[in-house]
Amino acid sequence: MSIRLSPDGMYYWDGTQWVSTLAHDGRSRWNGTAWVPTAQAGAPAYQAPGRVRREPTSWTRPLQLAVAGWYVVQGLYSLTLPFWMGGSITQVVNQAIQRQEALSPTASPPPADFLNAITSFVTGILWVGAVIGVAIAAVVVIGALKRWTWMYYAVLVLLGFGAISLPLDLVNALGGSAISSASGFSLPSWTYWLGLIVSIPGTALFVWMLVALAQRGPWAMRKVTPQVS
Repeated sequence: MSIRLSPDGMYYWDGTQWVSTLAHDGRSRWNGTAWVPTAQAGAPAYQAPGRVRREPTSWTRPLQLAVAGWYVVQGLYSLTLPFWMGGSITQVVNQAIQRQEALSPTASPPPADFLNAITSFVTGILWVGAVIGVAIAAVVVIGALKRWTWMYYAVLVLLGFGAISLPLDLVNALGGSAISSASGFSLPSWTYWLGLIVSIPGTALFVWMLVALAQRGPWAMRKVTPQVS
């Protein structure tokens, strides 16, 4: 009895049903007369649809380097905070003490070492914040260079918060902080301008990442669907 093969060579009729011509190990196929290697069979082996993947575009590498570079700068900026911010915080605390003494002249003054204790505490907090800031920056740099998808969305959220605060930074730089004015003390004006200067490139990077996500995908990588054999 002759064996009837299907037109694609993937099945044969055994007299009662269609049976696959592919061997259990997938390495050979029955061609009607003998077993032959799959690559030499009349029809190619079936391949299941592959996973959807993404390929880099012309924006991908520049975007990676921009994010990594920005967070290198942010990490270095975090390390400088304890050196210049500590003095400003001490000045604010001193202003608050003086204001309280002026409002309540009959009240007992704080202990002599109170300001030193506050200064030491604030300095410690600033150093802890600097270490955390450097750690976050390092993780973001690694994630950007490796193109982690979840890192893209995390950075987008962080930069989004900075973009939202840009108008407030502009108001503070031009007219001083409203909160500081109401409380009677304020940070040096240059700190507000520094905050504004830092916010502008961060906002620009946020806009670029948002456009890249909308037009191409995370890290500006286009989605590619593999061909099905």
